Amino acid sequence: MAKKVCVLVAGSWGTALAMVLADNGHDVRLWARSEEHVREINEQRENSRFLPGVPIPTGIRATADMQEALHEAEAVVIAAPSKAMREVARALKPYWNEKMLCVHATKGMETGTLKRMSTVIAEELGCEESHIGVICGPSHAEEVARRLPTTIVVASANEEAAQRAQNLLMNAYFRVYTNRDVLGAELAGALKNIIALGAGMSDGLQNGDNAKAALLTRGLAEITRIGTEMGANPLTFSGLAGVGDLVVTATSKHSRNWRAGYMLGQGKPLQEVLDSMGMVVEGIRTTEAAHFISQKYKVQMPIAEQLYRVLFDGLDPKTAVEALMGRGPKTEMEMISQETWEQWHT
Repeated sequence: MAKKVCVLVAGSWGTALAMVLADNGHDVRLWARSEEHVREINEQRENSRFLPGVPIPTGIRATADMQEALHEAEAVVIAAPSKAMREVARALKPYWNEKMLCVHATKGMETGTLKRMSTVIAEELGCEESHIGVICGPSHAEEVARRLPTTIVVASANEEAAQRAQNLLMNAYFRVYTNRDVLGAELAGALKNIIALGAGMSDGLQNGDNAKAALLTRGLAEITRIGTEMGANPLTFSGLAGVGDLVVTATSKHSRNWRAGYMLGQGKPLQEVLDSMGMVVEGIRTTEAAHFISQKYKVQMPIAEQLYRVLFDGLDPKTAVEALMGRGPKTEMEMISQETWEQWHT
């Protein structure tokens, strides 16, 4: 049955998700900040800045008016950059009610507070975090918008809400699983951006496939280690939200994090990299957040720590690689606490 759905905001990922919803027959309102952006989408049926050359279905109508975007909406999908999430959620608040399904699709954390996006949204809407779901998994907007086969996860503590989101989004090219581990899904989606930066940097340094494969493997171990310490289900990191999203973000030409890391590996200064990207590189902000999270929970994250030093202390990328390779001998398998494992198997 067709639903009225609002998507915030009209970046690449928000536009791609709006297209999935329109393909499923829903009445979609896509909120954009500027009237110029709205006119282009409504009149030229294109979002040239974020998805050039991709026709936008007529089932999508853009608006810069938040009240219009949310009018009679039964669900809202938020795909704002992490740095803008609190502002967007605050603007949503006057038009939101608890009957409205709310899921976000942002893979990052709030710098300064170290809060996950579901926490930020819940604070601004004045609701329990269980009301907020998350869309995660390997899903480049450029491929979704071209209707290439994609499989994702909707995580929610509320099983009924997860199934509602699954029914809204799932179709022949967009397969959707559900998961109740919101914490693990959000941590996996945010922290994999750090490892993708590192993979791009390794490629920029011409370190080869062996180095990148090891970086991804050990990076996943870091993500799992800090995630389980924070209370996430360890199995989440072996699924689409974890290893699936990590692989695509660390290896694809569409990945902003990989491209930014590649330029850093070539010796370009951080500000030059950011200026050339033109879009948000979530991994840079998340690296800063992970630096403080690892200290808070007293969990070693050597790859994230070296990337933090490259990004914020001016460490040469070659020196960072030497530091990682020169660490003392270790055993490969870190223990996951028995208490955490049992929690998710009872």
